Amino acid sequence: MPDGIALGYGPMDVIHLEFEGLLAESACATDAELSDRLGDLEAHLRAHFEEEDRWMHETDFPAGACHMDEHAAVLRSAVEVRLQVEAGGTAVGRAFVAELSRWFPGHADYLDSALAHWMCKRQFGGKPVVFRRRPRPHGEPLAG
Repeated sequence: MPDGIALGYGPMDVIHLEFEGLLAESACATDAELSDRLGDLEAHLRAHFEEEDRWMHETDFPAGACHMDEHAAVLRSAVEVRLQVEAGGTAVGRAFVAELSRWFPGHADYLDSALAHWMCKRQFGGKPVVFRRRPRPHGEPLAG
């Protein structure tokens, strides 16, 4: 797994790696491919957020409401943007992909890392340990 993505909770790390791949594919898509890539990204986000939301519900994660609200807002945007791209607004789609690339590191660093810690503590009795070859500066996009 690339440095900077892993948070130490295996199921979450796998989901995040898949998201990064879809984000990269969307960033490289031709105009003709963009709507399909955004559809793939939207489907992934729906499953990704449903899984994390389920973990938060099932474990009574204390900061769940804020985290789930952010998921819902991003998913609403993904749906709206895909519809605009289907109507010919490829620039909106490209801007959305770029914004997701900027948004995700902060979301992962703050909200997802707290959830990863919570899940590891509940399952294993301690916080996750993640070794990195080099630190990723805060805010540095993971894909793009």
